[in-house]
Amino acid sequence: MKGNVVDLAVGIAIGVAFTTLVGAFGASFVNPIVAVAGGDNAQGFGFHLTDSEATFVNIGALINALIVFAVTMAVIYFAIVVPMQKMQEMRKRGVEEEPEAPPEEVALLREIRDALQRRPL
Repeated sequence: MKGNVVDLAVGIAIGVAFTTLVGAFGASFVNPIVAVAGGDNAQGFGFHLTDSEATFVNIGALINALIVFAVTMAVIYFAIVVPMQKMQEMRKRGVEEEPEAPPEEVALLREIRDALQRRPL
């Protein structure tokens, strides 16, 4: 909440790892399904602009990238943004948990300190 750099670094590392995981899911699971929809073409779902293999437009890769993006953004939104918004809302309403009372020894020492400060010299 106050810009802790370590928390930011951990969040970025987790985000990169999660993006890699979702990318692997797309390459291993989504691409074969999209390729099946494309027919017997060994290159996947797409089309050629000319007779050359270099002009193949891979629509399956675009679909995979869109799915990876959507899944990543959904997880970030529901796992990070929504809980943070609820926590900020609770703080604004004043529903934040009250801190525990200081131990009895600390309260007693404070009373002694205050009494000593009030005592004339």
